[in-house]
Amino acid sequence: MKEQLIKAGTPAPEAIGVDEVSVRKGHDYRIVVSDLKRRRAIWFGGKDRSQKSMDLFYAELGVKKCSKINLVVMDMWTAFKQAAKTNIPQAAIMYDKFHVMKSLNEKLNTVRKQEYHRLTNKNRDFIKGQKYTLLSRQKNLSTKGKRSLKLLLDANARLNKAYILKESFTQLWSYKSETWARKFFERWRESLKWQRLKPYEDFAKMIESHWEGISTYCNSEDKVPLGFVEGLNNKIKMFQRRAYGFKDEDYLRLKILTDSLKEL
Repeated sequence: MKEQLIKAGTPAPEAIGVDEVSVRKGHDYRIVVSDLKRRRAIWFGGKDRSQKSMDLFYAELGVKKCSKINLVVMDMWTAFKQAAKTNIPQAAIMYDKFHVMKSLNEKLNTVRKQEYHRLTNKNRDFIKGQKYTLLSRQKNLSTKGKRSLKLLLDANARLNKAYILKESFTQLWSYKSETWARKFFERWRESLKWQRLKPYEDFAKMIESHWEGISTYCNSEDKVPLGFVEGLNNKIKMFQRRAYGFKDEDYLRLKILTDSLKEL
């Protein structure tokens, strides 16, 4: 595997994706950086997901190559943002759609838990055991799942509203103009009034504070495979499951960095 890396040469990315991967239980993270245009992982390292660990990647890449990066895709983790602002200030920051929607799904799940604890035993029956049904996209559900979802939403008005708002938010990613995306978000946030959905209000505040990285999604002219980072993360989890967790971290690093080289 080391020979493959040597043959592939030193990376010189223009667009990168940054993500963390859990290597052990107990919030033990490492950082994975991908070259999005070449669709390959180019760095695995750090001791955690801190800015100090992220800075190591930029230091290894060097000032000259860092100056060529024009886009960095990441989740809304402050340490990754600060490292990018410090080391590649010329690059546009784009927040990964997958992680944004994951955050909104977590808010929907919070509403589900709130409703479960608020209701009496009889009314809880509609919610119990329906976490997967509620958090899945309707188009991805089986016929049985769609029937279960309809029963759940018909029985609980607050969950119904929360689900509709979650589904409608996906429209944000269809806009090619920041102006229209902003108008959509303002309308979406306005619709939260009087809904008693505090988790969603918190989500809207988070989007507001990270709007620069959201709007980049609309403005970006870079045709990069944004789903590559998510796919790589899933592949790493598969590696770990098959090996029941890697005790040799250096081997895991080589496995990650060489896997996508097969496609080159």
